[in-house]
Amino acid sequence: MSDRLSDIVTRTGDDGSTGLGDGSRVAKDSPRIQALGDVDELNSVIGVLLADQPPQPMAQWLAEIQHDLFDLGSELAVPGYSALTDSHVQALEGLVAFMNEELGPLKEFILPGGLRTAALAHQARSICRRAERSIVALAREETLSQPLRRYLNRLSDFLFVLARYLNREGGVPDVLWKPGRER
Repeated sequence: MSDRLSDIVTRTGDDGSTGLGDGSRVAKDSPRIQALGDVDELNSVIGVLLADQPPQPMAQWLAEIQHDLFDLGSELAVPGYSALTDSHVQALEGLVAFMNEELGPLKEFILPGGLRTAALAHQARSICRRAERSIVALAREETLSQPLRRYLNRLSDFLFVLARYLNREGGVPDVLWKPGRER
């Protein structure tokens, strides 16, 4: 890896193309690169969330998710390669179930907010939804693994529940949406 990334400035993308892991080149605005960029942005905002030092075990969960997202990105960077499995999806489902046991039932729509870490989890959720839309668009043109597609869907659920869980752990109530409020 160190030899491979020793030259960061390569100038090979000056023509508007970028290289994939299999050696092929595609346009920088192709659906595959759009999806890869959205996943990279998602991973970056999770990094910002981690920089705010959420409590354990949530920080550990998020660090593991960052690795999963790199694995997911490798699937996008190397057409035909599979890294995520059903066990990755099941792990997220287990975490959502665990957190939901601790939370009260959701009876109202909530707004992103509360603690900064919870707001960042909501931001990550919205970026995750965009990444999922990019994956769906790419899957119309190319074959993608089912675990990859399911993982992003479960991850957005996880991030929503995590935001609520972070607020609860921090003693902050959900920010409830108030429809029809007076101005």
